[in-house]
Formats: sequence, structure tokens, C-alpha cells
Amino acid sequence: MKITKGDFESMREKYDKEVKKGKPAKGKNGKDKTNQTNWIFLDRETLEGLLAKADQNPKVGGVQFYFTEYTEETAKERYADEADKYVGQMTLVMRAANLKENKLHSVSLGGLEDEYQCDGTECPHVCEPEPTDT
Repeated sequence: MKITKGDFESMREKYDKEVKKGKPAKGKNGKDKTNQTNWIFLDRETLEGLLAKADQNPKVGGVQFYFTEYTEETAKERYADEADKYVGQMTLVMRAANLKENKLHSVSLGGLEDEYQCDGTECPHVCEPEPTDT
């Protein structure tokens, strides 16, 4: 799911105020989030799509990942029927980026909508089956 820069900033701000400071994440109605993220699955299509936008040099082009939390707005947009479960849930937002001379540079894609993506599948609430080694 492509998200706006504004959505990304509100998700990052929520994370920065709570989990990053060592506090519990806040779910719906300000309640502590007691069942946080175990893992996040990202499909190959999403990752390859982002990598295709970055520099093709494997030592330069890559994907930048941000720890964030779903806000009420982003949870409703992504999980309309189950939004209350996801408010305060940790997730990853990502974008294509290039690392040159030890400095990270975002890849300009011509529009804010294309720059940030939140395409993971999180556990909870999608935990079955657990990942296996086979």
C-alpha cells in the first residue's frame, strides 16, 4: 500500500512518542497495546519494486526501513473492518534509497504517493501458519 508522506510522518511520530521512548504503544482509546508485533512479512514483488527504483549498483541502491505504528487513520485505511486491532501496532514503512559516500539519499519518484510504502503482513493478527524452515 502506498502511503502519503503525511501518513508516514504521523505513523513515525506515534512510534517516536511511545515505543522508541521505551513506553507501551497506545491502541484504540489510548489503551496500552499488550500484544505487539512478532514478525512482518514483505513479499518479493514489493521489495523488488522498491529495488528497481533505486540505483542498480548493489553497494549503493537499497531499501530504507522505518519502524512506525499504525495511527487510527492509517489503520482504518488499510484494515477498515479490523482497524481497532491495528491502532498502535508496530509496522515497517519503506522506501527506495541510495547510499553514497556513507550518506543516505531518498529516491525521488516525482510524487509523494510513490515514495513510502507500508505493505507488510504482521503477526499479530495474521499469524497462522507460523513460518517454517521448509
